[in-house]
Amino acid sequence: MTMEPSDRFLRLRAVLDRTGLNRATLYRKVQQGTFPRQVKLAERCVGWRESAIADWQRNPFFYTVEPE
Repeated sequence: MTMEPSDRFLRLRAVLDRTGLNRATLYRKVQQGTFPRQVKLAERCVGWRESAIADWQRNPFFYTVEPE
């Protein structure tokens, strides 16, 4: 039985802690399409889906964001 990660939102600090990336690298990877995009939660609040971060962690070198 495989446990799927919950799909809650992680804030920036939690994403940085889980991935080991620094802030500049994370945002650069988002721009390049090699890291999941953040989701706007409120006017000045963004988060990342926990499931998207887990997908990236399974294969960070070959991860690409699908075009919208």
